[in-house]
Amino acid sequence: MTGKTTAPKGHPAPKGHPAPKGHPASKGHPAPKEEPAPAPPAEHASAEPPAAEHPAAEHPPAPEHAPEHPSAAPGDEAAATPKAEGTPAHEEGPPAPPAEPHPPAAEPESEKPKAEPPSPPLSLAVEEVSENSVTLTWKSPEHTGSSALDGYVVEFCKNGSTDWTAANQEPFLSVRYTIHNLAAGEKLHIRVKAVNANGASVPAALEQPVVLREILQRPRIRMPRHLRQTYVRRVGNAVNLMIPYQGKPQPQVTWTKDDQPLDTKRVNIRNGEKDTIFFIREAQRNDSGKYQLTIRVNGAEDKAILDIQVIEPPGPPQNLKLVDVWGFNVALEWSPPADNGNSEIKGYLVQKSDKKSGKWFTVLERCTRTSCTISDLIIGNTYSFRVFAENACGMSEKAAITSSPAHIQKTKTVYQPQKIRQRDMMEPPKFTQPLTDRTTTRGYSTHLICSVRGFPRPKIIWMKNQMEIREDPKYIAMIEQGICSLEIRKASPFDGGVYTCKAVNPLGEASVDCKLDVKECRGQSCAEVPCLVYPQLFWAVQPHLRTQKCPSDDNSEREMKSEMGHHADESSSSRALSQLSMELHPSS
Repeated sequence: MTGKTTAPKGHPAPKGHPAPKGHPASKGHPAPKEEPAPAPPAEHASAEPPAAEHPAAEHPPAPEHAPEHPSAAPGDEAAATPKAEGTPAHEEGPPAPPAEPHPPAAEPESEKPKAEPPSPPLSLAVEEVSENSVTLTWKSPEHTGSSALDGYVVEFCKNGSTDWTAANQEPFLSVRYTIHNLAAGEKLHIRVKAVNANGASVPAALEQPVVLREILQRPRIRMPRHLRQTYVRRVGNAVNLMIPYQGKPQPQVTWTKDDQPLDTKRVNIRNGEKDTIFFIREAQRNDSGKYQLTIRVNGAEDKAILDIQVIEPPGPPQNLKLVDVWGFNVALEWSPPADNGNSEIKGYLVQKSDKKSGKWFTVLERCTRTSCTISDLIIGNTYSFRVFAENACGMSEKAAITSSPAHIQKTKTVYQPQKIRQRDMMEPPKFTQPLTDRTTTRGYSTHLICSVRGFPRPKIIWMKNQMEIREDPKYIAMIEQGICSLEIRKASPFDGGVYTCKAVNPLGEASVDCKLDVKECRGQSCAEVPCLVYPQLFWAVQPHLRTQKCPSDDNSEREMKSEMGHHADESSSSRALSQLSMELHPSS
């Protein structure tokens, strides 16, 4: 009885223990299922854990099971009680981890991608291979990672081996590197890594191994274009020339001047791997000459000539003298300078100075001869002359001056006319253009024209039907520069016939003739109508004929004015009117 009672008294802890309450939490968290592993001592491990777990899971009130096992010893119950308590205590362990540190640990893991190494270098290639060295080039990696690039590491290993050896002890930032002190004939695999604070990149390696053997190349001098012709410098200037060349292995370079070794006190030579430098600090004229550059490689050689000319201004011309002075002209002569300044003389500069002003004026530039004539000098002045020599470096510092001045004197000039042989110009008359036959209309004026020459000037005589035409107002004869013309005013049928022009001078005579035919006015039936002779008077007497068309109508007013000049007075008009009446009515 006491055991049963004491058991409940001793077991109240399971009642009030939060084991049943903690069990639901164990369902939500899978970890408590593994909790039975930390069991109490091995003595009770086989019987008591299932008894403790079963009531906790199915029958939460623990006192109800105690009376069902009266045979159980109190010690056993006591042992079971700590186990039951121990089990919930162990089950309380998993709730503590709810403050589990997993979420905070996830935050540093999200930052890890930022701290990544750089990407591998790009375009790794071999630039040059020699007997004991290899030169590599590459490009920077595409990504340098989260931190700045510290540099590159070059590694190599022999063909067939996996032992990689670093060529450089510390990273460097150059994208070009030469591996020295290698054995000739070896085959090497080479790779390059990019390095930053987060580590090294994946290496960039060459696809094929590199064979260490020197590539032979024939020697060749690459003379610059401006040195292929004479190189000209002034005295005192520096000469600094770089001449590139090529050849493998390293060529042997030799400089000579006129087949003699160079004077190292005057010329400094510095030879590099790919060029040679020729240097003279202050050039002198004796540095001029032909320098020969020779490079040799294993018996093969190449040569080049460097022609250097050091120049300075020339000396003054020699033996300047006045050759002649006439009128306002002076003739000068001189000799070339004794020292041409190591350059060809390009010409001479000639200047004059008159005694009044004393100033020098240039009269000739770049005179290529050693003589000249100076003109347009002022008569009465006295002149001095000087001559400078000029070469590629410039004018001579001094000039040659005439020893005596030239005085331009005033001289009297006597005019002597040139005797011209007189030519015999006498010539008999000769017609160069004859008269031509003409046909005209009654009432119109006409001209007969011809041309004649002769000396002395011939006299011109006009004739009609072999009868000389004298002063007659109907005819007007003119002659101008050998052109002869005869005007027949208002021709009528009576004026027709043969006209002759006769030229006469003391040496002879000549004549030409022509025929003049005068036709009737068209539209008139009467051959004696005098309308063409006296139109105004005709129309006054015969007004009924106004209806007939006459070619003189258009010029009637103009002809009337001219006619009125001849018949201005009334008596003349009356006589003309009576004459016209008689012509119209001859029977009366």
